[in-house]
Amino acid sequence: MSDSTAELDDAGSFAGYAVPAGNYRARNQRGPGYFVTIGIWVAVIVATMMALSIVSTRITPATNKFHCPPDCGRPPNGLPVATNPRFFAPDGSFSVSYPAAGTAYDVTMEPNGVRAELNIGDGGTLRLFSQPAQGRDARQVAADLLGQMFPDAVKSYELPNAILGYQPGYGEVADDWPKGTSTDAQHLRIIIVVAVKNDLALVAGAAGPFHQFGPEDGPGPPSPANLDIAKDMGKYVNSFMWRGDPPR
Repeated sequence: MSDSTAELDDAGSFAGYAVPAGNYRARNQRGPGYFVTIGIWVAVIVATMMALSIVSTRITPATNKFHCPPDCGRPPNGLPVATNPRFFAPDGSFSVSYPAAGTAYDVTMEPNGVRAELNIGDGGTLRLFSQPAQGRDARQVAADLLGQMFPDAVKSYELPNAILGYQPGYGEVADDWPKGTSTDAQHLRIIIVVAVKNDLALVAGAAGPFHQFGPEDGPGPPSPANLDIAKDMGKYVNSFMWRGDPPR
């Protein structure tokens, strides 16, 4: 071994192994499994998402579906804001809101409800009361009341999908000429809405001078009510509650 070979061995050589002379084939070494790793991660993510979706459908309550009417659901839960006083029947069978003191009404309490006389505009009378149904439906109760209070009244039209106290009922608009004349000066417009529950009929009725509504005079949206007091009637109609009804 020459001096230069000795220097090379000392500086950068390493010990090896002697093999017989011949041809040899090197075996391929497996590289990193990128596609396998990515596939495993994708499979884990998909399985996790599917599991979370199943859990979400199991713990999420089903949405209530209502067909209104007759099933109109319930008002939102929470403590209601009361802006008007309430009349409570002595036997607790029903309650209803009525105009507060100091408003445009003169209110009189009756054994079975409230009478409110409008003292501005055209005037008129609003009655919110109860009556035993005695097996009658809302339509028959309305017909009997109209026959008693306004025997000469003529039906103008039926209120579609009438609801009182969130209970499907019957509503009617009628006209009457109390003194037997046909002049508009004596023309009365009558609105009655009735609903029956627990064999108790609750009634909202209004009567006053016929007042033709138009774009410049009326509640705003087109309305065939043609009764001044009807513009304030709606909030009392749906304030009725039978015994056992949930707060609203």
